[in-house]
Amino acid sequence: MPAKIIDHPLVNHHLAKLRSTQTSTSDFRRLVHKLATLLAYEATQDLTTADHKVETPLCETTGQRLNQRIALVPILRAGLGMVDPILDLIPDSEVWHLGMYRNEETAEPVEYYNKLPPGKADDVAFILDPMLATGGSAASACEALMKWGVPNIKLLSVIGSPEGVEFLNKTVPDLDIFVCSVDEKLNDQKYIVPGLGDAGDRIFNT
Repeated sequence: MPAKIIDHPLVNHHLAKLRSTQTSTSDFRRLVHKLATLLAYEATQDLTTADHKVETPLCETTGQRLNQRIALVPILRAGLGMVDPILDLIPDSEVWHLGMYRNEETAEPVEYYNKLPPGKADDVAFILDPMLATGGSAASACEALMKWGVPNIKLLSVIGSPEGVEFLNKTVPDLDIFVCSVDEKLNDQKYIVPGLGDAGDRIFNT
């Protein structure tokens, strides 16, 4: 299915700052935090709730509580920059890590860490990765989550490429993809253009 682009003035404002080479590491982290929050707001609109009795200072009323197990799955290492803002919104989320790096010769993902637990899978999993480039890492993450048994998987990325979106549409056609922007293209080195550089390097000042 096509990527859901969060076209909003605040998103566009923060994204322009995020792209700039003049943005410091600390500001880059804060901007990723803000954009992840806005992405999560859109991506969580179909979460289910159940009635819950609430005692207000005046009377008893009925409120709503989330009633699904929710997993946040950051792809190491850049995805770590998106975890805290979503935990702020959904504090009871579980956090499971998948470690992947890109083989610079083949541009293919190489998995080096997988801490998904045995037993019943969560109801919803949000894959967190600031950049959807080739789509290889996201597809590998989806494969791992589907093997675990997660019925509802969503990908949250700050920016994506047309090639990455197309690849995921072919390999994981039911995946919900949420991005702030789908950029122009991948260059010959498989980096997103115009992009924002290496998100992991800029988040961790490396």
